[in-house]
Amino acid sequence: MNAQLKDVQTILPMQVSQLPEVLVVERRAYEFPWTDTILKDCLKAGYSAWVLADSDGVLIGHALMSMAVDEAHVLNLCVDPSQQRRGLGLKLLNHLMTIARAARASIVLLEVRKSNKAALRLYESVGFQRIGVRKAYYPAKDGREDALVLGFDIL
Repeated sequence: MNAQLKDVQTILPMQVSQLPEVLVVERRAYEFPWTDTILKDCLKAGYSAWVLADSDGVLIGHALMSMAVDEAHVLNLCVDPSQQRRGLGLKLLNHLMTIARAARASIVLLEVRKSNKAALRLYESVGFQRIGVRKAYYPAKDGREDALVLGFDIL
């Protein structure tokens, strides 16, 4: 029974008090993680910000999305590397998509590193399409890396 309970995850609104834990996951997952300042600014701006916690209350992922008029923009979707490949990224993405639909967004946009094949597979598996490239968008070890711009038409 305990093993089953451990697999229970809960998505909750992100709180400022959780930012230290969010940053731990962010730093584990990304070579160039978001900073405390960026996360605080997102919360101040009122972006849709969520944490994914396991049954013990340990944060294992997070997601942020901005909304403007009829457009949703996934800004960050992150799962702790130790918890990846368990469908948790999909769970967070589906949560964001539900919010976008409820807000009557007509499109959901996001950028993803060209080299992030796992994320590309996730996004394309739910119907995101490549709609553009942002040259030298992300920092990289050897300078900058292009971002693929993906879109999902909700309507």
